[in-house]
Amino acid sequence: MFDLMNDEILIATIFIPVIVVLLLLLPIIVRGISIRHKNNNSPRLSVPVKIVTKRAHIDVSNGDSHTTYYVTFEAESGDRTEFRVSGREYGSIAEGDQGKLTFQGTRYISFDRNY
Repeated sequence: MFDLMNDEILIATIFIPVIVVLLLLLPIIVRGISIRHKNNNSPRLSVPVKIVTKRAHIDVSNGDSHTTYYVTFEAESGDRTEFRVSGREYGSIAEGDQGKLTFQGTRYISFDRNY
């Protein structure tokens, strides 16, 4: 009986935290799948735009840093949309650049500058 009790405690100390972590991650996973599905079912659009702002968000934790880059595009209608872009794209464009933005739902695809 003593060994059975120790086994149950051991199982509970491993099994319960794993279940709790999975339950905490489940909404994040479901949201990601939902956004991906919505984007995949959205039409791919290409619209003429002007770049109105750029910004970088630097996240520092435990001595490490990670930078996320964002660009705000303004369509001819005046509507503005912000997309996350790669560091390479961020560095190659400037505020005021004009060109064609291609996106699908909330997914940034490309920006082709008019020269």
